[in-house]
Amino acid sequence: MVRNISVTSVVDAVVEDFKALVLAREVSPGASVTENDLAQRYDIARATAKAAIERLVNDKVLNRRNHKTARVVSLGPADVRDIYNARLCLESEVLRRLARSQGDWSECRQANAEIRALWAEGVWDITLPDLRFHTSLVAASNSSRLTSIYASLACEVRLCLSQLQGAQRLSPEIIVAEHAKLLDLVESGDGEGAARLLDEHLSRARELLAGSLGGVSGPEAFMPSSALAELSQPA
Repeated sequence: MVRNISVTSVVDAVVEDFKALVLAREVSPGASVTENDLAQRYDIARATAKAAIERLVNDKVLNRRNHKTARVVSLGPADVRDIYNARLCLESEVLRRLARSQGDWSECRQANAEIRALWAEGVWDITLPDLRFHTSLVAASNSSRLTSIYASLACEVRLCLSQLQGAQRLSPEIIVAEHAKLLDLVESGDGEGAARLLDEHLSRARELLAGSLGGVSGPEAFMPSSALAELSQPA
């Protein structure tokens, strides 16, 4: 039997392009997506469109329940809290393990430097370098499976942020300070200290985002940054 692999590459291209449309809000949360929609949008066969929808459902870009029409995910406060709590569980254990070994943090530092540069220019949309910092931390574990799991969570974080329509409540100043402190703690071998700071870091973001998406922010949203306070103390 001749194996046709061209369909797979087309499916990959459609999936990536449609994700980009969702993240750019060119396709709204809750919008229905049928095989015919994708077939017409990309001039592809229905079978290819069906495969693309299945991939988008697996990647949590689309929801489809009980064989009904697939829809673009619409994430609310409960989703944000679940996603960020899953991140916390995974990342905190990674930090503890990294603190017991020597890693290469160059990509993390580069991502944090990019956030600092954007902040200096007055830009608050630092989503991509922020996620790249955390993705690079997980990648430093040298576990392909952990990296793959985290990539799925990172995609859901981007979907959360895309629903904010440009509103940015996460302070780049705090993010830069806490990222730098996280690396300092890991490099010094203080895994538990790094995990505690990560809890503060992600919990603040979680509650700010939950409040921005219609929920009531928890007290973590308003806690001052211990890393920033440490920087402001006189030497």
